[in-house]
Amino acid sequence: MTQKIFSQRQLRVGELVKQNLGELFIRNEAKIPSINSKLITVTEVRMTPDLKTARVYVIPLGGIDTKETVTTLTEYSHLVRRALSKRLDIKFLPKLTFVEDNSFEYAEKIEKIIKETKLNDAEKKRYN
Repeated sequence: MTQKIFSQRQLRVGELVKQNLGELFIRNEAKIPSINSKLITVTEVRMTPDLKTARVYVIPLGGIDTKETVTTLTEYSHLVRRALSKRLDIKFLPKLTFVEDNSFEYAEKIEKIIKETKLNDAEKKRYN
């Protein structure tokens, strides 16, 4: 897996967008129908080098209905963007692309593999 290097500016703007989206969701300022935005966590925001597009990684509480949440957020991204424009004072308001965050699932899989390996090692030592 290659590690992309982001500029200081991309990281700073990404963090600013992340914090404001988090607050916006907690306060339900986007008024997205059929979704309780208070239950959405913004885990990361990655900006393109030109800062015109933000890839927003989200996960609903408990990781339930992640795909549906991402679909709904994508459908109503104009509402989220409008609410965000009231909070941010930057030259270009980025286009928001919502993506499901699988990093927690990935971390759980790795943890499970490590535990199984430790168990197998312990059993091997017992029989040797």
